Amino acid sequence: MKKLMFLTVLAFCLAKEAHSQQRTPASEQNASFGIRGGVNFFNWGGADVNSNDYTNRAGFHAGIYGNMFVTDGFAIEPGAYYSVKGTQNDDFVNSRAVLNYIDVPILLRFYATDGLNFFAGPQGSILLGSTFEMDALGNTYGWDTESINDLDAGLVFGLGYNLPVGLNLQASYDLGLTPVFKDSDADVFNRGFKLSVGISF
Repeated sequence: MKKLMFLTVLAFCLAKEAHSQQRTPASEQNASFGIRGGVNFFNWGGADVNSNDYTNRAGFHAGIYGNMFVTDGFAIEPGAYYSVKGTQNDDFVNSRAVLNYIDVPILLRFYATDGLNFFAGPQGSILLGSTFEMDALGNTYGWDTESINDLDAGLVFGLGYNLPVGLNLQASYDLGLTPVFKDSDADVFNRGFKLSVGISF
């Protein structure tokens, strides 16, 4: 709920700029690429997690993107990011799942102003590794697992703001649509928020 309130307030503040700015025509825009990174807050969602004490687990993401305008107000932005997801369980051993992916989103951005933009698009994620961990007797124990699906398909949507000198900020939500576990009927999915800072060149 706090994260939803944050996104709502951020959208309201950025929307105030919409009156005073005009889009630069697409013919005057240059294709760009950049680097972006930030913090993740991921959990497992779905019908089969209600009886468990899953909570958001903090991770990070970092990678590259390209941005190309196709009209005055729309741009296509593919990207590739290393992203750490998973979940935390508030049990007596502080157990957690740590899932490492390469995320490949293809976003369509709508620019309300030169700064404010909204985006959405599909995302494919490739699993690099997965471990289950727990804390006991002052130590951390972990073991690899092969029960996680190698591919995760989902949707990404959010809002961003372009600052001067090529900097940009964005808040997004990943909606995983592929079950986390392979060979399982459990409805458990990767779901989470990302807060990012990027720079375009």
